[in-house]
Amino acid sequence: METNSFNLIMACAIFISNYTLIIFEKLDKVLLAFIGASLMIVTGIINQENAFRHIDFNTIGLLIGMMTMVMVIKRTGLFEYLAIKVVKLSKAQPLRLLILLSMITGGLSAILDNVTTILLITPMTFDIAKELKISPVSLIIAEVFASNVGGTATLIGDPPNIMIGSAVGLDFISFLKVNAPIALLALIATTLIFAVLNKKGLTTTEESKEKVLKMDEKLAIKDVRLLKQSLLVLGVTLAGFMLHGVLHYESATIAIVGAVVLLTISRIGPEEVLHELEWNTIFFFIGLFMLVGGLKEAGAIKLLAQWVLDLTNGNLILSTMAILWVSAIASAFVDNIPFVATMIPMIQDMGTISGMNLTPLWWALSLGACLGGNGTIIGASANVIATGMAADRGYRISFKSYFKVAFPIMIFTIILATIYLYLLYFA
Repeated sequence: METNSFNLIMACAIFISNYTLIIFEKLDKVLLAFIGASLMIVTGIINQENAFRHIDFNTIGLLIGMMTMVMVIKRTGLFEYLAIKVVKLSKAQPLRLLILLSMITGGLSAILDNVTTILLITPMTFDIAKELKISPVSLIIAEVFASNVGGTATLIGDPPNIMIGSAVGLDFISFLKVNAPIALLALIATTLIFAVLNKKGLTTTEESKEKVLKMDEKLAIKDVRLLKQSLLVLGVTLAGFMLHGVLHYESATIAIVGAVVLLTISRIGPEEVLHELEWNTIFFFIGLFMLVGGLKEAGAIKLLAQWVLDLTNGNLILSTMAILWVSAIASAFVDNIPFVATMIPMIQDMGTISGMNLTPLWWALSLGACLGGNGTIIGASANVIATGMAADRGYRISFKSYFKVAFPIMIFTIILATIYLYLLYFA
């Protein structure tokens, strides 16, 4: 057996075994990610140096920077303030609350990005749930879904869009024209689905409603000076994200600089804040990047991409739909960043060989990778972060429980995207 074939079989075996154990939660998922990564290195599928190269430090840096800022902002009482305001807007009705939080999350994810939005919204959700004496799990799952759908709408909303835009030369307006309409439709439709699914489960007492509605949100603010500093730095950081193409700085650089500035002017000890970061989530990503890196080095992702392109035999409609669906299913189980990184040159090669119009294929890749991330608990950064924060507060969202609810709804959004792309380019 050739070394490449052996590596391919071994990499797939390690990956499938690892994910099976994650799904059935036989061991801690952080430990499993590092076991998988270690096996990829020990078996020679990938060497240590290349394993570390596959870690997306832009994602890791963005997470650390934004988590640090959120932990500082938390000390101002802003999340408690916003929680009371949102509850009052919903009149303390849990279902209205789910709809309102989902729409806010989706909208913010398009303007900022889905990771930043989840980091800002999730702490607020826990405060709301605590006051209304309801489980935050249904709200968190709906918000995770909304963040990924909303992030699909714009160039900066989700990392795959940034990668595709950079490679092909698609700008912010192009994404607004093509992705935003279907993202908005999917956001409204999926929010209503979540509302229907949770109609009976989300209930609170009249006593809890009255208690929350009587609360004065202004009293929640603990440190006005720190709040002003935090909002100023956060505002500049978010502007930096939107202007990252002009500034030529990676999002991680902008987030870390924002965190450093906020820590400096607030005079809060770094060790105090760093102690509170979601390190489990960060290290899970590190292990996952190395695990998927081994899969990529062995040629498994490239083989999948090549198979899709060969299967369609140059037919534009079939190619578009195949890329949409394969990207969606693959992105539910494999991090969409390395998958998209592999698909971009493959699609470019396909265009060179066949001379076909690649425009529909780029949008299929974008919609498939971004929306597909909703399929599982580990399909996108926002999912891992939100469920990690829930676990730290004693609310465990298992792979199976999330999959059961989210995967069918993800498939529904891909059906919507299929119809949309067909009408847009082929009708």
